[in-house]
Amino acid sequence: MSFRLATLSLVTALSVSGVAGAQTTQDFDVVATIPSVCALDAPTLSGGPSINFRGLNGTTLEVDQLTDPRTLATRAASARVTFAAVCSFPHTLVLESESNGLWRGIGASAPSGFADAVPYDAELTWGPVRERLRADAISRRINQLAVNVDEAVTGEITVDLDIQAGASNARANAPLIAGSYQDTIRITLEPQ
Repeated sequence: MSFRLATLSLVTALSVSGVAGAQTTQDFDVVATIPSVCALDAPTLSGGPSINFRGLNGTTLEVDQLTDPRTLATRAASARVTFAAVCSFPHTLVLESESNGLWRGIGASAPSGFADAVPYDAELTWGPVRERLRADAISRRINQLAVNVDEAVTGEITVDLDIQAGASNARANAPLIAGSYQDTIRITLEPQ
């Protein structure tokens, strides 16, 4: 009889230790870090037909005919340029006109009665932001619009460019002096 009791006791001891092992758990943490980063893609021409623009060649947007051939006054032009973008943290969006308007290349100032710069508006849309930069062409200088965006944003930055008919830095409908006119528009996403 003692042999059977010993066997039973051994089986009971194995069952109890097997149950205790099944209830053991171990936790471990999984962590990751998302960097504070902004990314901005190349520009694309979008949003319907452009008025008086040839198109976008790389990063250059070219006006088709800046002047009316009869009066040499500025012709109206408009276009929508978009940039796919994402910013994973609150940031500042800067829209900058390097010359504060479309200015004729370096050279002598325009003769009396002529203009040598063309003003334009650039309306900016990005997430909750809708602002306007007025490049007034009164003086050649950097003109900047900086907007704090207090949230992460993904989508498209849209810049609607608008040149009014007859606009100039002299007077309304002043003829433009011959030459090449240009400005550089810069978009920057940066930490606040």
